[in-house]
Amino acid sequence: MNTMTLWHISGWGFAALALAALLVGFSKTAVSGANTVSLAVFAAVLPARASTGVLLPILIAGDVLAVLTYRRHAHWPTLWRLFPAVAAGVVAGTLFLLWADDAVVRTSIGAILLLMAGVTLWRRRGAGTEAEPDEVTTRAGRIKARSYGVLGGFTTMVANAGGPVMSMYLLSAGFRKLGFLGTSAFFFLIVNASKVPFSAGLGLIDGRSLLLDAALVVFVVPGALIGKWAVNRINQRLFEQLVIAATIVGGVQLLLR
Repeated sequence: MNTMTLWHISGWGFAALALAALLVGFSKTAVSGANTVSLAVFAAVLPARASTGVLLPILIAGDVLAVLTYRRHAHWPTLWRLFPAVAAGVVAGTLFLLWADDAVVRTSIGAILLLMAGVTLWRRRGAGTEAEPDEVTTRAGRIKARSYGVLGGFTTMVANAGGPVMSMYLLSAGFRKLGFLGTSAFFFLIVNASKVPFSAGLGLIDGRSLLLDAALVVFVVPGALIGKWAVNRINQRLFEQLVIAATIVGGVQLLLR
């Protein structure tokens, strides 16, 4: 029995999953948050809860490629301030998954993504982007980091949708393009790897899901290479607009499903 038969996936369904895996690679090295489209594709082709377990190793593969590409550009003070709050969010997300059904999960995450995009757009009206992400050293910056950290941990545990939340935080903190990508690369590699025991404990990762991952992970590599080529051809303003647009699209998709 092959993987497609095991999951009852048609040829078109597998092609959609392969394209979504390619988009994961692209999002990790170019436009963070674009993988919300991948999230929607996986949830459409596979059972919604099971799709999060299948997608997680694909995301980790993309994270590894992103770290290898942008490892010199990470801003570690920001990461250390985020991790404790993210851990709390992951635990909250795990508890949420114990009782929430698919409809509640989709609606909750979609609403959060749209709220974060709206807050970011409002905050950026008439304000320039800072050259250095130094506002995390202020009291207001620390409160914001903790708030986004909890939301990021919660959304990434519940639906692998933490990318847009953290994208909104990094943009609002004044990160430039390479610093944004380097910081988010390490952030999601560490966070996604830490989610594996929780997902396995919930039954979302098992031998069947890993067989499908083995067939799909190869498509992440060309996506990452395309992203690395494209990011040097995207200016800062367009980069920020694409990140926000991807967040809004992902949020709307989740609410409409």
